[in-house]
Amino acid sequence: MKSFEVKFSFRDRKEETVSSTVIVDASSLPGGVAKATREFVKSLDRKQRFDMNKSGLEIMAKPSGSAAETPEKSAAEAAG
Repeated sequence: MKSFEVKFSFRDRKEETVSSTVIVDASSLPGGVAKATREFVKSLDRKQRFDMNKSGLEIMAKPSGSAAETPEKSAAEAAG
């Protein structure tokens, strides 16, 4: 499994940006985004969910640093 870092942000009713970062383990990037989104939305209350739906949710995802090092280590172990 790979680790992905997914960052969420949206504008609330006070016109402030609310952001959060979730790190998940998944086999692919789309699966990681879906899993992180479910966890993030579960953590919001009713008013925050309404604000998120009204203003839109911005999602940025990237492989986590520990997952990026794993293929290099396994390639080094296979070679030597």
